[in-house]
Order: sequence, then structure tokens, then C-alpha cells
Amino acid sequence: MSFQVTLQPSGLGFPATSDETILEAALAGGLLIPYSCRDGACGVCKSKVLAGEVDHGRYSESTLTVAEREAGMALLCCAHPRSDLIVEVRQVSRAGDIPVKKLPCRVQKRSLAADDVIILELKLPASEKFQFIAGQYIDILLADGKRRSFSIANAPTSADHLELHIRRVPGGQFTTHVFEKLKEKDILRFEGPLGGFRLHDSPKPAILLAGGTGFAPIKSIVENAIATGQTRPMTLYWGSRDLAGLYQLDVARSWEARLSGFRCVPVLSDASPADNWSGRQGLAHAALMADLPDLSGHEVYACGSPAMIDAARADLTGRCQLPADAFFADAFSFSTDPTPA
Repeated sequence: MSFQVTLQPSGLGFPATSDETILEAALAGGLLIPYSCRDGACGVCKSKVLAGEVDHGRYSESTLTVAEREAGMALLCCAHPRSDLIVEVRQVSRAGDIPVKKLPCRVQKRSLAADDVIILELKLPASEKFQFIAGQYIDILLADGKRRSFSIANAPTSADHLELHIRRVPGGQFTTHVFEKLKEKDILRFEGPLGGFRLHDSPKPAILLAGGTGFAPIKSIVENAIATGQTRPMTLYWGSRDLAGLYQLDVARSWEARLSGFRCVPVLSDASPADNWSGRQGLAHAALMADLPDLSGHEVYACGSPAMIDAARADLTGRCQLPADAFFADAFSFSTDPTPA
């Protein structure tokens, strides 16, 4: 059975059947709404159902609480329509003409950026034109049918290859394979580009907030701004537990000389004496709040763990006057397997 879904306040709509999620139907209808993990773990697509009924599907109860469900919230990557719907989604755009493809790629370069971070450079087929928007991600397709999602770290202007920043996850099937077995010249398959995270057109200064390997999509956005001559003011707050976690700090600092109006603020939450750290300490978004207690005239683009995203959203919109529709996020969730490949 088919239903009509209307998004407010944009008024844009699309048809959806009971066999597909609201997110799947939106993408099929040519609309981009906020999403990341697509399995109910990150919470980026959490939205309020203003009218109608949904089947919430399978999701993590820590991501959508009972209280939130009772208040009408739903995860659009899991929820299926059971009637015509009106859903509040403030960040929505049209998908455009970039196709999603399944392609092979070759591991061209594999480098250890930190003890738990490997940077992969993947060479794309010369016969295929692959397009993406800075901030999007791909899914690596595993032999058993599973997928692992990674943000693209290079700019679309260098789209003959893809750069991925992969953090080792204890018990992680794919990341264990990357660290212990994957070699240069090995072949992988992927699907993409995916995701709605991107820098929006706006005159407002952009605050880029990254935790750990959440730096990857930020790198794509900033290097695209450099390549295309953008002049929008940007400030990066990059947080990590220790100095090793800021695994490309020299790259981030180099942008200050290459992009007018760019500033890099690294923040460590648990620096050791060996780090010899004299910079900012604590949480990255707390450093942002100390520097800019009034964010009413800014936009924030946050990338990191779901816990980091939730804390930043609550504090910045609740205490720093950041409008709710000026907070854009890409939350990373991790998959583990007790029997790594």
C-alpha cells in the first residue's frame, strides 16, 4: 500500500510504501534528508511525526528512547509508514544528478597515521566517472553481504581516487582485516556516494566540529573550499583524547595559510605528560562554547560519535542560541564482530 509523506516546513512530499522506510522513500523521491548509519544507531535522522502512524521497525533503544517515541519522534531510516504522514524535517534538499554506483577499487596506498588509524587511498576505475559532494560517504561491500561505512576525506575535485580514514575497532571484522591483512593492490568493492552531510550555501560563518576520525568529512569540505575558491569564514574545533588522535594536525593547521578566514583549534580531553600539550583541553564543543557563547549567527557542522553529536547539539542549541536548523551532523557508529576476518 502506498502513502503520501509530507515534510514540514518545506512542504515537499513523496510517496512511500509500507515495505520501505521513510528514508528510502525520500531518497527514491529525489530528496536528501539528514541521515548517516541507516540502521537506527546514530540518531541523525531522528524526526518528529506530526500526523499519521508509523511502524518504528528495529533500532537501538539507546538512540530512540521510550519518552521520545511517546513524544512522536521516529528514526526515519527504520520507520515504515502505516498511513499518510506529516513529518518535521527542517534540513531537506533535492538530491540532484549524482548517481549512486557500485564499483570496484584498488588499494593504491595504505599508511599508518596513528596506532589505531590507517589512511587508505583507493584508486577508482579509469573507465568510470565517480561524482560526490564533499561530506558524503561510501559503503565498503563485504563478501558476506555486510557493509561498512566510511566518509570520503578528499575533495571531489580529486575524484580519481578516494581517501578513507579508518579507525581500528576492537572486534571489528573489517577494520581488523584492514590493519592485519589488507595490502596495497588488493581489490575492494563499494557503493556510493551516500549521505546528506554537506556544507550548505549560507553567508554565516561555519563552525566545523570533529571528534577523532570525524575529521575525514571535514577534510573533504575544507579542501573542496580551498579548491573552489570559497571565502566563507570557517573554524575547526578538532577534539581527541590525546595528541596521537589528532593524526593529521599538520594538515589542518596548513589550511590557515591556504584558506582565508580559516582557523584551527585542536582540543585534547586527556593529554598525557608525553604529549607536552600546552593547547586547549577538555571537550571540543566546550572549547567552542567558551570562545563563542552566542552562536545565533553561525552554522555548526559536527562529525563524530553519536554521544558527541547528542551532547554538542543539546549544549549548543540550549545554551549558545544556535538555531536548531543550523546544526548539521554526521554521526559515526561502529560495527563489531566476535570473529574478526
